[in-house]
Amino acid sequence: MYSGEANSVWHTKGGTLSDKSARKEFGITQEEIIDAIRDGKLQYRTNTVYGNPYLRLIRSEVEAFVDEKYGTDYLAKKKIKNELAQTNRELRKLKAQAASLEKRKAELMDILDE
Repeated sequence: MYSGEANSVWHTKGGTLSDKSARKEFGITQEEIIDAIRDGKLQYRTNTVYGNPYLRLIRSEVEAFVDEKYGTDYLAKKKIKNELAQTNRELRKLKAQAASLEKRKAELMDILDE
């Protein structure tokens, strides 16, 4: 039987993540996840969405596993790289938006000049 305290992490928002999210967010492989589960370093639960199974992992355990395997700087660098990529995507989007607005401005100025 589960105690309420030990079971609560499974129900906390942001306390768990899927194996796919762990691979994307932390840059680990499915084999590393399976090996860590077999070694007892990661707890998991099997869930399904529309009949497709996936593993639910505890986020803090995945972070501790990655710290242990790759070192403490790995997570910090990974987070910075992700934020940099997100910033670059947003900048490209804003540049495209500014270019289209400049084009529209030129069209409107031409209409006014006529």
